[in-house]
Amino acid sequence: MATSSEITMRDATLHDLPAIVAIYNSTVAGRMVTADTEEVSVESRRKWFDEHSSISRPLWVMEKNGEICGWLSFQSFYNRPAYNGTAEVSIYLREDTRGKGYGTYLLQQAIDACPRLGVKTLLGFIFAHNEPSLKLFARFGFEQWAHLPGIAELDGVERDLIIVGKRVVT
Repeated sequence: MATSSEITMRDATLHDLPAIVAIYNSTVAGRMVTADTEEVSVESRRKWFDEHSSISRPLWVMEKNGEICGWLSFQSFYNRPAYNGTAEVSIYLREDTRGKGYGTYLLQQAIDACPRLGVKTLLGFIFAHNEPSLKLFARFGFEQWAHLPGIAELDGVERDLIIVGKRVVT
């Protein structure tokens, strides 16, 4: 299980973007985590990077032994003012750190940060066949709020998307 003494977390800098993209790209071939079917470039993720703000929609990197081994981002939901209290959370881990408790650590950090970020509701967008992620979010009390059948097609296979949600500030 990951502990805070093993790892450090900090706001991502532009210098971190290549490592963030490398971790993201490591999930593309597995067809479990992202709807991208081809690896993305650092340049193509620059706008996404710039949309983050340490005040309200942070992008954090997690380091172990000085190396980035995971990241977490908050994204605005639907980009309309009425939804400012709602954010989508995404967690990505380097392959050698998956299944070791770091996802649990990162999701707890996200939940704990919500009051200072002004986030009242957290969402996760997870493929239905991604059982590890669904179980992770369920352990934290996220419930299935939507099931979008066959919304994605990966290598000719239609995949369902599950939206999980949790009120973190009442």
